[in-house]
Amino acid sequence: MHSNRHSLTKFAWLSIAAALITIVLKMGAYVLTGSVGLLSDAIESGINLAAAIMALGMLTIAARPPDESHMHGHGKAEYFSSIVEGVLILVAAAGIAWAAAERLLNPRPLEQIGLGLAVSGAAGAVNFVVARILLRAGRKNNSITLEADAHHLMTDVWTSVGVIGGVALVALTKWTLLDPLVAFAVAANIIGTGLKLVRRSVEGLMDASLPEHEHQAAENVLEKYRARGIQFHALLTRQGASRRFVSVHVLVPGNMSVHDGHHLAEDIERDIRAAVGDAVVFTHLEPVEDEISMDDISIDR
Repeated sequence: MHSNRHSLTKFAWLSIAAALITIVLKMGAYVLTGSVGLLSDAIESGINLAAAIMALGMLTIAARPPDESHMHGHGKAEYFSSIVEGVLILVAAAGIAWAAAERLLNPRPLEQIGLGLAVSGAAGAVNFVVARILLRAGRKNNSITLEADAHHLMTDVWTSVGVIGGVALVALTKWTLLDPLVAFAVAANIIGTGLKLVRRSVEGLMDASLPEHEHQAAENVLEKYRARGIQFHALLTRQGASRRFVSVHVLVPGNMSVHDGHHLAEDIERDIRAAVGDAVVFTHLEPVEDEISMDDISIDR
């Protein structure tokens, strides 16, 4: 698992390369046109670069194997990358709004619009391709860092589409106030993405339970064993970045041998791991006839 996590850093390097390319292209488009909308697009790509560098660092840490001081691994480092990226997006939105307000008060005509839009379009295409690669890798490897970076890049793509459309309208209508208004719209759009990333990261750091469909997958496994007369309680789940944790108490007949009980627990753990994406599973055997077996049935025990 950890060697696989380490291999994810190549996607962070890809994101860094894409950010550098798009910054150069979008700043070039701004210089050519003087559009504050295109400047806002370039600012967001600057945030992309900072976020990609942060992602590289956190993925490197997350790939470290468990040690004496971090026995459950270092996977939660990914949440720091995601929350920082969310905050950076909000900072970018504030910067874009500031630049748009200044241009709204002091409008000016745009120049070389055709060439500028072509350059900006090329930058958007780069971001789109890289975002799809990162999103696919993030979902395949359960990496919130790569998913966050992918969503950020896709936000940048839609920002570019909006900015290009706005600047094109300025060229057609000669209404220069459209340029800063588009920038305001860009700022408003990316605020939602930033807040979503921050909220998701905070939930992860707070040890949120697994998503409902994964929790239900574990329940489905237990239901098969209930049909064989085995009882369960105290099913707990937890998401730790790319790692999932499941624990459950298994109630068996008191006359079952330790050997048979151990094999039963191993079978249950194996089946839950298969159903819940290679989760870390803990079981606790209890005799069903023992009255104290019911003392720890609650979640907070």
